[in-house]
Amino acid sequence: MAKLKLKTHKGASKRFKKTGTGKVVRNKAFARHILTSKTRSRKRQLHQSTVADKADQAKLLEMLPY
Repeated sequence: MAKLKLKTHKGASKRFKKTGTGKVVRNKAFARHILTSKTRSRKRQLHQSTVADKADQAKLLEMLPY
């Protein structure tokens, strides 16, 4: 008997991506508004994506099966 297909969580697919090694990466928060009070280097660092927390990896991989 064939396995059931899994559905991708569409909200998660818009916010997270998988790396080549299978980890989940996310974008950083606090980069949308009130940017005048933030330093240039801080704003630049907010552009970079980062690996999601280890505690959340299993749940995120469940939401992003493919």
